[in-house]
Amino acid sequence: MTLRICILETDILRPELIDQYQGYGRMFEQLFSRQPIPAEFITYNVVEGQYPADDEHFDAYLVTGSKADSFGSDPWIQTLKTYLLERYERGDKLLGICFGHQLLALLLGGKAERAAQGWGVGTHQYRIADQPAWMSPTVDDLTLLISHQDQVTALPENARLIASSDFCPHAAYAIEDQVLCFQGHPEFVHDYSRSLLEIRQQHLGEQIYQQGIASLERDHDGHVVAEWMMRFVANGREKEKRSA
Repeated sequence: MTLRICILETDILRPELIDQYQGYGRMFEQLFSRQPIPAEFITYNVVEGQYPADDEHFDAYLVTGSKADSFGSDPWIQTLKTYLLERYERGDKLLGICFGHQLLALLLGGKAERAAQGWGVGTHQYRIADQPAWMSPTVDDLTLLISHQDQVTALPENARLIASSDFCPHAAYAIEDQVLCFQGHPEFVHDYSRSLLEIRQQHLGEQIYQQGIASLERDHDGHVVAEWMMRFVANGREKEKRSA
């Protein structure tokens, strides 16, 4: 069984990063290629108005991170919200990372806004709040690379909390077997995070910058989250086969 995943890319990388990293779609493809569940990916850049054809079928739709605010009024964000709500109402599986995590929370009845805690950068550790069967392999706590100044401040009413920290109380959540979202970036690598920190050094301030750089000495669990996400999608696929 090979899963088909649609990556809805919600950003265009800064010019100085494109040659090395290409885009978030490519970064996710590289991440998922290292997990054990076979999957193929097609990326559509929604900032540029790219979407799948209506008759194209996918097992899940993944919304990437972005420099934009999930609560922004950009026309492409409004178009994306309409598209995702249609997908949700049809019963499609939705995955969200950072911006996608926040946008889906907003769309489904939660709240996302500029966080009073300020910027989160570097690596960050979360407590596991719930451990459904698809969260294999298991971890005692979760460490991910992060880069965000917005947060989900209230979950949708029917969401279950998956991971949290004092800095980011709503770091990961799921809605039944249809929606799974993470604030952290499983697709990031340390060099990319370091580049973002250097680009934003003056904006962040020296203290946050230095703390972020120092935190990059720690490893992260992006590969674990990648496997969780594919198991979450595959779990729904198996249920569909059994009920057919």
